[in-house]
Amino acid sequence: MPNTVASKRVHVAVGVIYNPQGEILIARRHDDAHQGGLWEFPGGKVETGETVCDALARELHEELGIVVHTASCTQLLEIRHDYTDKVVLLDVWKVLKFDGEALGKEGQPLKWVQPQALPEYDFPAANVAIVDAILKLAD
Repeated sequence: MPNTVASKRVHVAVGVIYNPQGEILIARRHDDAHQGGLWEFPGGKVETGETVCDALARELHEELGIVVHTASCTQLLEIRHDYTDKVVLLDVWKVLKFDGEALGKEGQPLKWVQPQALPEYDFPAANVAIVDAILKLAD
């Protein structure tokens, strides 16, 4: 019998998006999605042949309608997290510059929050390390 965890691997580009006021954008996952109802940092799957930066820029444009200045992106950390149904590699990048106004183009609620307020929100287990890394940067 194949191991479903080993066979289901997902590489995800994640954006920790800062506005000029130093707030970070979070999005609430749809209730019917994996880890539904929890808050997350926007992003999406890296497609074959795509760089992580290109995937992040594409996903943030599709989900939020913003155009990322990829030169302003810096890698924050990588996280591998094993869920019961999949293994996720989160490639997390800080996004400091973008054009446009972030909108929930897929109907997802969005919120700009101060870094210190992130622990007040419920995130998927894989995102806890992201919140911790952001809080260390904010100190």
